[in-house]
Amino acid sequence: MNQEQLDSFLQHHTKAALPVSELLAKFLEQPANASQESSIQARIRRAGFPTEATLESYDWTRNPETIHREPFFELATGEFLRRKENVAFVGNSGLGKTHLMQGIARKCCALGYRVRYETSGSLIEVLNQARAVKRLTPKVRQYCLYELLIIDEFGFEKLERKEVPDALSLLYKVIDGRNRRSSTAIITNVSFDDWTEYLGDPPLTMALLDRVVDQTNLIPFAGESIRKLMKKGDK
Repeated sequence: MNQEQLDSFLQHHTKAALPVSELLAKFLEQPANASQESSIQARIRRAGFPTEATLESYDWTRNPETIHREPFFELATGEFLRRKENVAFVGNSGLGKTHLMQGIARKCCALGYRVRYETSGSLIEVLNQARAVKRLTPKVRQYCLYELLIIDEFGFEKLERKEVPDALSLLYKVIDGRNRRSSTAIITNVSFDDWTEYLGDPPLTMALLDRVVDQTNLIPFAGESIRKLMKKGDK
């Protein structure tokens, strides 16, 4: 606290005629609160979120019949992380899955949890690069340290799978390493029933699916895409 902040603090609180002990306690709270906020912002930066999305900024009027607040705010308490449960948001594009997951994850950062956001494509790229320099095992171990790992756009990485034929195996290493040890959130527009056909390699896909749905909070998304609503608004 600098001199200007100290003068402002004293001017504000001495008017209240507080006992010295209470005034001292409030004074000592200032740097602690500042340090806590700094830590929260650092965790949010390290998480690598693609936007500033929050639960409060989500438009809950978009699909009120199919997307309700309660399950998302329940996840935002972080209790699922304490229980080491997974999360899966499954549904068509344009329904706010990424927005809502970021909002939940920001709340978890504020609670002190270590969070990391990746797309499946970016995760495959990082793992493949680590393998090229013989650092795959340490990199997998690093991803296993996050208390919440978000894997967005799962099933979108067709290009990466062409360039990295064993991309599914690389994703499996991370998800398997985290299974029942920490929480993984999957965001996908591919129904679980279609994973084997879509991803190929049925044995590996089934093993991956088994770990993804293990102790999972599954939230299906349905409704009208925000993109369609925006097009209607342009007419």
